[in-house]
Amino acid sequence: MLIFESQREARGQTRQLLLVFALTVLLLVLAVNAALALAWGLTWSFWFPGAGFPRHFFAVNTAVVLLFVLGGWWVETSRLASGGGQRLAEQMGARPAQPSGDFDERRFCNIIDEMAISSGLKRPTAMVVARDQGINAFATGWDEDDAVVAVTRGALEYLTREELQGLVAHEFSHIREGDTRLNMRLIGMVFGLEMLYRMGQHLFEPDVRGRRMAAALLGLAIMAAGWLGWVAGHALQAAVSRQREYLADARAVQWTRSRDGLGGVLRKAMSERQADFEPRQIGSTVQHMLLVGNEVGQVAHWLDSHPTLEQRIRRIYGRPMGALPLERDRTLDATPPAQNPTTEPSGPQAPGWTLI
Repeated sequence: MLIFESQREARGQTRQLLLVFALTVLLLVLAVNAALALAWGLTWSFWFPGAGFPRHFFAVNTAVVLLFVLGGWWVETSRLASGGGQRLAEQMGARPAQPSGDFDERRFCNIIDEMAISSGLKRPTAMVVARDQGINAFATGWDEDDAVVAVTRGALEYLTREELQGLVAHEFSHIREGDTRLNMRLIGMVFGLEMLYRMGQHLFEPDVRGRRMAAALLGLAIMAAGWLGWVAGHALQAAVSRQREYLADARAVQWTRSRDGLGGVLRKAMSERQADFEPRQIGSTVQHMLLVGNEVGQVAHWLDSHPTLEQRIRRIYGRPMGALPLERDRTLDATPPAQNPTTEPSGPQAPGWTLI
């Protein structure tokens, strides 16, 4: 695996995908104008032949679309900013880790401390999704001061110390590369696109007597354009997330100097998939924040925010690898690999672990 080449490639493709996201909003504006022009022609112009469009018809349509999309983005982003990373993690089912009362959570907190020293980042808040027995994790927050790293109970129970190090290093990479900020902004973008669809849905709904007015056709046109924008938004959100996952995988291998750390996590997650394990479900708007996406259904597969486990494992090892059994050798938890902190480099590029 060419780590630095993989990092450069992922960063470059992410910039291109963000530009495509902006172009998608522009195309959505054009689609809404075309749909409303068609709806106007089928309603008003049908009864009054020769009547043109009202003055500033397209300008008003464009302004309303941008108001809903960008306004919805701003409203949702402001809501996330006011609560911070910990508030969002709590909404996703996480609670603060309790190192004093649980060995696995103490081990997790120790690894968080080690990774903070090794990476040169501030220590994020350690949290646990106690009701999720699947192997997963996520990072949230606008910056280092607001950052949270959360893991599931299944990750604590099934992963060895080396594997948990690889998982934590992956999430630290998301913090360092600004992915957590980007992810929270993407949540706002998709919310804005959904606002446009909801506006059309509201116009299309019948009144209290079950009748639909002339505005229903306009609402149907807005719903159609808004639905296409929603799909495009989720697709681009997923594409951006896929590249960030590749970059975080590469950074985790670089920091831990071990393919078997994160690689073992993904191979055990593959075992869960093969065993038809049903993980705890969360909303589609935050799927891209997880280590391993867990949405089900054909549409979810098309809009999957993660590369397949097979693709990620192949990039890490350079060849296909099979699944690992869902078990943990607890003798490996007692003594972490010895390292000499006086001879290892420190700071953001330190490849090893500074153990405490």
